[in-house]
Amino acid sequence: MKNFLIDYNLKVRLPILIFVVLAVFVITYYMSYAERVGVGHMPIQPINYSHKLHAGDMKIDCRYCHSDVESSSKANVPSAKVCMNCHTIARIDRPEIIKLNDYYTRGIPIEWNRVHQLPDFAYFNHSVHVNKGMDCSNCHGDVANMEVVEQVKDFSMKACLDCHRNPETTIKNIIPGKDRQLINKGPTNCSTCHR
Repeated sequence: MKNFLIDYNLKVRLPILIFVVLAVFVITYYMSYAERVGVGHMPIQPINYSHKLHAGDMKIDCRYCHSDVESSSKANVPSAKVCMNCHTIARIDRPEIIKLNDYYTRGIPIEWNRVHQLPDFAYFNHSVHVNKGMDCSNCHGDVANMEVVEQVKDFSMKACLDCHRNPETTIKNIIPGKDRQLINKGPTNCSTCHR
């Protein structure tokens, strides 16, 4: 009888246990992808777009293209239509603008590859931060001097909590015209980010 129980445990319970352990590992691996990407992530984009030229040299405000950032939790990625506000007349003979025009005329959305990612289990509201006066560069780095955008800051829980607890030392840049006094300590309770 004792041998039967040992055989039963090995034949039935052990494969189930191994399956559960592997399933948990695989699910955790894929769910934590955004956390693993991190600093240095610089995906290839369908159209070469220079933030250095547009935001840096030409001084176009981030909010011109990312227009929902003051009213939405997400910072929208601009459509080809926004780009075509200028590029129906500006530099229309350039190879990347020809590609852009092709997307626009065919009505196909540009499938930009996400650079800055948070895990799905973390909530972040851009509008709250921007409306308090935080300049985009505090989290996204000096994008105005990047030919190709890459993630230069850590988007870990520790980084967010450091900023919420000590904004006076972590927030360097304020949106012009905003008052630094609007920025105060952020909430640090779990439900602020984990909903």
